[in-house]
Amino acid sequence: MRGLNRRHLLAAAAASVPLIAQAQFRVEIAGVGTAQLPISIPNFRDEGLAGQAIAAIVRADLERSGQFRVVEANVPLSETSQPAFGEWRQRNVDALAGGSVTRLADGRVDVRFKLWDVVKGSDLGGESQAIVVEDARLAAHRIADAIYEKLTGEKGVFATRMAYVSKVGNKFTLWIADADGEGARDALNSSESIMSPAWSPDGREVIYVSFEGRKASIWAQSLQTGARRQVANFRGTNSAPTYSPDGQQIAMTLSREGGSQLFIMNRDGSNVRRLTTSSAIDTEPVFSPDGKSLYFVSDRGGAPQIYRMSTGGGGVERVTFTGSYNISPALSPDGRTMAFVTRVNGNFKLAVMDMASGAVNQITDTLDDESPSFSPNGRLIVYATRANGREVLMTTTLDGKIKAKLAAGQRDMREPIWGPFGR
Repeated sequence: MRGLNRRHLLAAAAASVPLIAQAQFRVEIAGVGTAQLPISIPNFRDEGLAGQAIAAIVRADLERSGQFRVVEANVPLSETSQPAFGEWRQRNVDALAGGSVTRLADGRVDVRFKLWDVVKGSDLGGESQAIVVEDARLAAHRIADAIYEKLTGEKGVFATRMAYVSKVGNKFTLWIADADGEGARDALNSSESIMSPAWSPDGREVIYVSFEGRKASIWAQSLQTGARRQVANFRGTNSAPTYSPDGQQIAMTLSREGGSQLFIMNRDGSNVRRLTTSSAIDTEPVFSPDGKSLYFVSDRGGAPQIYRMSTGGGGVERVTFTGSYNISPALSPDGRTMAFVTRVNGNFKLAVMDMASGAVNQITDTLDDESPSFSPNGRLIVYATRANGREVLMTTTLDGKIKAKLAAGQRDMREPIWGPFGR
């Protein structure tokens, strides 16, 4: 089973039963809508003192969100500038941000910005951050979050993190990276497969499947200390772990009693309860945002489809009916949308379902998509796919119109999972 991800695991079971810190991701835009807000963010004054292209990071974050159209500007602008609003209006700019970086006596740098409403000619406020240079990328992401929230009324996700797994040769690594894929730091290296990472709701811990010892077992790891604890190592395979929304329980797939069935346990590994009793393969459980339901994949109808059941057990009902093969469910934070992978003409594509109407919309045209995961504000989805013979990570808006490829370096990247707010 070495080297298999969730989709491959299901298919196989069904058959039988800071290296990239300097790289920049590429934003691929298609089907741009007229609702995008035109914004200009010239380079910050003296931003070289921070060791990062602060304004460029902010621009890329906002552009990737799909909510903004960036208007380029060649002249730096600081928070103390007096913008000529008339000239910016002639360039069809609705919002404008400028900033600066100043070195402080204690060696830190002061990063400041201000946002203006060009249409009204008004000051929308700004912020300052005194940071060590190593946190410059995070500071830029926080500025993007602040601008996003001021202009949309919703929280931004640019300062959040992602976890993903890479494979280079026979080496597997669990990475924790910024939401744009940059600033990756390794959390675990292994010569055996690492699969199915999942965040705890407080963002302090990740759980995953490790094949160390040549057996699939589930581990939890603190991101602050690196301390690890084995959560499940029962007879047979232990796979597909996921936290409940309150972080107190873990659902997973175990084969300890024969077949692959869903179980749930307390966070410390106690009080293990079986949830499904079927002759099918039941796997890939995910909790609904209210914690009352579990969505999962089962081939109990003859082919893999997505089902829903009570977390207390029972009440199983089928959710997907379009297509003959649907796997890897992910629920948006508000529970209104489900992303999943569907097989179309032998290819795996990302689709979203409106949970109220049941309407399904395929949002990718790539051929080998897997592992969708929602951003914590529900506006973006990260997923893995294959491009030019490499496994890469992409983000997409829910309508599929704005896509961005995350920094890859020379590694294959798979199984992304978006972390919660806060870090």
